[in-house]
Amino acid sequence: MRTNQLSALDVRRAKFDGRAFKLFDGGGLSLRVRESGRAWVFRYKFHGKSRETTLGKLPEMSLADARRRRDEFRALLADGTDPIEHRRQQVEAARMADQARTSTLEKVGRDWLAAQAWAAGTREKVEGRLNRHVFPALGHMPIAEITPSRLLEVLRVVEKSAGIESARRARQHVARIYKFAIASDLATFNPAAGLEEAMAKKPAPDHFAAITTPARFGELLRAINGLEAQPQVLAIVRLAPLLWTRPGELRHMRWSEVDLDRAEWTFWKSKRKAQEQPELHTVPLPWQAVEILGELRAWTGHRELVFPNIRNASRPLSANTVNACLRRLGFDKNEHTHHGFRASARTMLDEVLGYRPDWIEHQLAHTVRDPNGRSYNRTKHLEDRREMMQAWADYCDRLRKPGDE
Repeated sequence: MRTNQLSALDVRRAKFDGRAFKLFDGGGLSLRVRESGRAWVFRYKFHGKSRETTLGKLPEMSLADARRRRDEFRALLADGTDPIEHRRQQVEAARMADQARTSTLEKVGRDWLAAQAWAAGTREKVEGRLNRHVFPALGHMPIAEITPSRLLEVLRVVEKSAGIESARRARQHVARIYKFAIASDLATFNPAAGLEEAMAKKPAPDHFAAITTPARFGELLRAINGLEAQPQVLAIVRLAPLLWTRPGELRHMRWSEVDLDRAEWTFWKSKRKAQEQPELHTVPLPWQAVEILGELRAWTGHRELVFPNIRNASRPLSANTVNACLRRLGFDKNEHTHHGFRASARTMLDEVLGYRPDWIEHQLAHTVRDPNGRSYNRTKHLEDRREMMQAWADYCDRLRKPGDE
């Protein structure tokens, strides 16, 4: 097969004269001349099928450049590679490389955050950890260039500055960002995977301190009775021993969830296994709780939240609010905590008042299953629990009086 048949003069003289035509240089290379312009074309057969691709246009691509490109394509064909597919892969690789350079960890991380259907409180916690512990050190780096050793270096700093648990949660967030990035073709591996083995070990969990003896619990209730604080702070501290829900559930109580006429508070459970469906939980309100909420409504009833933050009413009171009040009242974290009210109620309802354990577990919003392993409906034993909650509140009233323990 003859090649290099065209001269530079042939190329210069090739002008559109009202009809389209081609000048063949050999080896599959030709100069295509049309009204729209002149371009170098390579024609070849691959697996018995004829294919044609444009190499470049004149005058940007010279005759010599077109011949070099033809020879490259013929070499690919000799190796069994389709030149068009090869070029497509090169263009895609260049695109991905450029995208990887501009896809920093922070940019992809924020795209991942935006894709999550989380409650506001969860989003705030996750974004806060990333903003404090990850983005300042790694956020500017292309996501595809972060190595496990570099990430581990940052996480070890977090262990020392914010604690082991914060570092482990930060690693979990980064691992999920990388899963998102890999699914989006922005990364090919996850540097956070397996790093927990090289991180500081998680300490054995501490149980929430709780007073479970009637006499000392009565002293606590009397101390709460004498507390002076903002209306929403005073109300949440007074309600904590009466309702004994999880602290986060109480702090995020909304007026739309509360029916004072029916004396019920119904909300979505905040703690459940990931594979379970969201579940509503109903807390029967004893008259003492209805009275506290009725008084508070004059202060916060125009807000969405029952216990709005003093500085920012769109957010709930701090997670440390009740615990801080307990410290002020002389009960340190080793004796009693906000979460400890759950253990206090569970213990005394069982051991002192003699209520059925399954009723108590239902009221604690724990999953209780029937003999066949199925979860009971949220309304199970509701009237029994209503009577139990009132009996508990009345018992608290008795404990509050000196000498009635």
